[in-house]
Amino acid sequence: MITVFGSINVDFVTRVAHIAQAGETVLGPDYQVFAGGKGGNQALAAVRAGAPTRMVGAVGRDPFAELGLQPLEQAGVDLSCIQRVDAPTGAAFIAVSDAGENAITVASGANRLATADALSGLTLSPSDLVLLQRELPDAQTLAAARWARQQGARVILNIAPAGQLDPALLTFIDVLIANEGEILSLAEQFGMTVTSPDDIARQMDRDHAITTVVTMGEQGVVAWSDGVRRQIDALPIEVVDTTAAGDSFCGAFAAALHRGFGLTGALQRGVAAGSLACTQLGAQSSIPLLAAIETALDGQFA
Repeated sequence: MITVFGSINVDFVTRVAHIAQAGETVLGPDYQVFAGGKGGNQALAAVRAGAPTRMVGAVGRDPFAELGLQPLEQAGVDLSCIQRVDAPTGAAFIAVSDAGENAITVASGANRLATADALSGLTLSPSDLVLLQRELPDAQTLAAARWARQQGARVILNIAPAGQLDPALLTFIDVLIANEGEILSLAEQFGMTVTSPDDIARQMDRDHAITTVVTMGEQGVVAWSDGVRRQIDALPIEVVDTTAAGDSFCGAFAAALHRGFGLTGALQRGVAAGSLACTQLGAQSSIPLLAAIETALDGQFA
C-alpha cells in the first residue's frame, strides 16, 4: 500500500498568452475547474500507475470537497482517513501560458488543519510506502515521516513547494525528490558549496544516505543512490501544460517501487508519467494510466 499524506485542492485553470508580471493584468478566454493538490495528484498518479493507494488529508464541509475527492474515489483510492474540518477546501489558481509554463497561487484552506493524527490507527509494513510533500504544515509532515519510519515503511519526500526544510525530516526519509529550483534552495539552506543539481544530489546521497532525485523538465531526471548516478531522459513530446508533471512523476515512481521495480525502473516510469502529463491541460485530468506509461516506455530504454 502507498499512503499519501498531503494536500487536496480544487484547481481553477485559465489559459493566457503569457504569465502576468507584477502589476500586470492578463486576460484569459475562460477557465476550467479540476481536482488537484499535490497530495491528491500524487495519490491519483500512484493508483493509476498500478499501486493500491490511500489518501490522508483534510477537506472542508463545502461543495468543493466532493469535487476534490471525486476523481480519487472513482479511481479506487482509499479515502477512509480523510478529515472533514471547519475551513474551506484548499484551492489553487493556475495560469497556463501558450508556451506551456504555469504560475500557481495556492489558498491552503483546510489543508492547514490536516494532522498526522489521522495516521495513528493505521498499521504499515516494510513493503509499504509513505509519500509526503510540503503543502501541509511542516510539523505535521515531520510527524507523519517519524510515524512511518517507526512503522518500518519506506518514506518518500517531495520537497515541493520550495522553502526552509526542517532538518529533522532528513532523519526519517529514504528518498528525496526535488526539481532544480527546489534542490538549489535546499543546498543554500544547508550551506553546500556545490551549485549544480547533479552535485547537490550526489552530496545529499553521500552525507545523508538519502536517495536523491532531481527532476529537470525536458532534460529528464538525475538520481544518486549509494554512490551510483542514474540519468533518465524525458520522452519526446509536445508540451501543452506542465501542471502536475512533477506530481505524476512522484506517484508513478512510488507505484513502480511498490510494484517491485528497482530504482532505475521506477525512474523510467516516473519520467514517462511526467512526460505524458505535459501533453494535456489540467492537473488530475492529465495524469496517465499504467497502460499509457508502459506503452510510452516500449522501445525507449535498452
